[in-house]
Amino acid sequence: MKKISSVLSILIVLGSIYWSFSDLKPSLPKEESLVKTDFSIHNALEHVKKISLKQHYVGSEEHKNVRNYIVEELNKMGLETEIQTQTAVNKKFFAATTAKNIIAKIKGSENGKALMLLSHYDSSTHSSLGASDAGSGVATILEGVRAFLSKNKTPKNDIIILLSDAEELGLLGAQAFVNEHSWAKDIGLVLNFEARGSGGPSYMLMETNGKNSKLLSEFLAAEPNFPATNSLMYGVYKKLPNDTDLTVFRQDANINGFNFAFIGDHFDYHTAQDSYERLDKETLFHQADYLTSTLNYFAFSDLENLDSNEDFIYLNFPFSKLLTYPFSWVTPLLIIAIVLFLILIFFGVSLNKISIKQVFKGFLPFLISLILCGSISFGLWKLLLVIHPHYNDILHGFTYNGYIYIIAFVFLNLLILLKTYTYFSKEEKVINLLIAPIFIWLIINFLISIYLKGASFIIIPVFCALFILAIAIFMNIEERSKRILFTIISIPTIYIFAPMIKMFPVGLGLKNLFISGILIALIFGLMLFTFHQKKASWMLKLSGLLTIIFFGFATYNSGFTIDNKKPNSIVYIQNSDNKTAYFGTYNTTLDSYTKQIFDKTVTEGGVKNAETKSKYNTHFKYHKKTDYKNIPSSNISIDFDSVIGSKRLLELLITPNRKVNKFEFITNNKLTLHQFKVNDAVVNNGKKYVVEKGTFLVYNMANSDKSLTLSFSINKNEKLAIILNEISYDLLENPNFSIHPRSAEMMPMPFVTNDAIIITKKLKI
Repeated sequence: MKKISSVLSILIVLGSIYWSFSDLKPSLPKEESLVKTDFSIHNALEHVKKISLKQHYVGSEEHKNVRNYIVEELNKMGLETEIQTQTAVNKKFFAATTAKNIIAKIKGSENGKALMLLSHYDSSTHSSLGASDAGSGVATILEGVRAFLSKNKTPKNDIIILLSDAEELGLLGAQAFVNEHSWAKDIGLVLNFEARGSGGPSYMLMETNGKNSKLLSEFLAAEPNFPATNSLMYGVYKKLPNDTDLTVFRQDANINGFNFAFIGDHFDYHTAQDSYERLDKETLFHQADYLTSTLNYFAFSDLENLDSNEDFIYLNFPFSKLLTYPFSWVTPLLIIAIVLFLILIFFGVSLNKISIKQVFKGFLPFLISLILCGSISFGLWKLLLVIHPHYNDILHGFTYNGYIYIIAFVFLNLLILLKTYTYFSKEEKVINLLIAPIFIWLIINFLISIYLKGASFIIIPVFCALFILAIAIFMNIEERSKRILFTIISIPTIYIFAPMIKMFPVGLGLKNLFISGILIALIFGLMLFTFHQKKASWMLKLSGLLTIIFFGFATYNSGFTIDNKKPNSIVYIQNSDNKTAYFGTYNTTLDSYTKQIFDKTVTEGGVKNAETKSKYNTHFKYHKKTDYKNIPSSNISIDFDSVIGSKRLLELLITPNRKVNKFEFITNNKLTLHQFKVNDAVVNNGKKYVVEKGTFLVYNMANSDKSLTLSFSINKNEKLAIILNEISYDLLENPNFSIHPRSAEMMPMPFVTNDAIIITKKLKI
């Protein structure tokens, strides 16, 4: 009977896990459209297909085609479109380009604040097809607007549609709109649709400079069917250096907004595999649900003031879309939990249900299990990187078999926990062992109440555990019934934390599996009545067997295939000053593609001044000297060079002699620029622009750019030591080279300058 109760308890745990995930994401409807909104998934998918036919990064031929397609679709709806052409510079990312934003407006009946629908239409350079990021967002807006207009209802508020350009280069289209367009001052709320993968639930994240309670209440009033979010994500997000288009609206114009973004299948992010075929259709449906519910609500609501003076805790919770309560409850709930804990210990000792000696002994297995789960998970992933060095070439850190690894590590941690408790606490009563986890959880809640209040909903599992402790103290229930009852009481704990155990390694990379390991140990401690048994041999054997099976399965799927391609890289670097040339690669492991260049004579490390700026600060792993091809570099003319007072004023004109995709300017010494302008865009607006050393500008050439103009002033005695790298993505097509193409199991490595010719030279000024 004990074994039956254990099996039933495990089934309840598995059912709760399934429930927690199924509530986060909708299933595709049998009907073609959402009944309430007439949003057609078929239409949206057609948009994604046409937008993601080819790479459409800024400066590519397809970039123009995608822009023309979007404009045509908006015109079909009867909307007048505007193309805002503006050079924009983002000092945080040292990035600039001439952006071409697509803008349209649905006129409202009143003159209040406007609602903005926002996504970006450029894809990541240079190989991503951009189906999810952010073709899915563009398609959601296009079809959502069509469905909205089909109802022939005039909105109360103006609805501004901004499909921004150059988001992938540094939020440049959004910056151009916020800083230069007259409509920016009219906006009261922004709805932004984004992606950092190609599947999974879409999470809601707020952007606000103030408190969140009014934004949250308005979001709930919009009645989205599948809200997926929690205030921990919001709290962490506010502390991080965020980088979505919506961030520009908050930082530069103090405009509130919502991000709707999905992070599942992170291995497709910014790669050639971000394709129509790999976009999860249910994820697109989730984005559609967010858009239709929020558009139909905010188009008719008051957007004049969404600021508030109070923050709310919120989270997904059983039988409710979102459980919410104010931050002001955090401290009282913690105090109540502490008082209840002390009262229960007092009665437990008085009724001889709790032994103080055994309670102190109970800290040993819990603390050891926390340390073991965290350290073994961390160390084992490091070992796996040694065993499978090609994982290092997946720069965002989530491998194709990443989901299998998550499951394998879950069972490994369960095995560690069962073994630890069996070894250190075989004879102790479970009630004595429960005190240590509750005590540690209360300490964690105390720290969170000070430093990260958004995560304070983790007091809920503590109350579940206190309820279990109270029943164990005051009621005599037979063992098998107790196990099932206590597992049922723990359902909220499982429901809250199961998605987090998956989310951390998916969104932040598998190097963060140790966070999931620590979470599993913490949850296990509160659920000891479910898992801990004096004779747990069957659970140990099952956990061990499943650990071996899933690690074996992950190993079996550790290679690359046509569907899961290997990223690789080759770059040609030409130094026009000393007439030398090299090939470089970012790959840790060489393959048939890279080995056609890099044989046993390669040199480890990079090439000075030739490693361009990248998302993960990736450096060349190998380089090899090669023939100098004498590829013509850009003409650089000094249009103005004069000393006025203590300042030297310069204006440089850079004109390419071939198709160049971007220019990168590097300084080898501290540089203080005044009156710095890129084309006609002012960079520093009267302030100093100080660069200690390194890259101070990356200008991506747009299709409309024929040349680039830089003007600035420096102190007249200041020495200039500027290096210019000009980069083109035409290595594989250039007639000077005969590089064999990749096989079907390979793709260009994302996040770095790739398939490129880099010409580097010092500016003689």
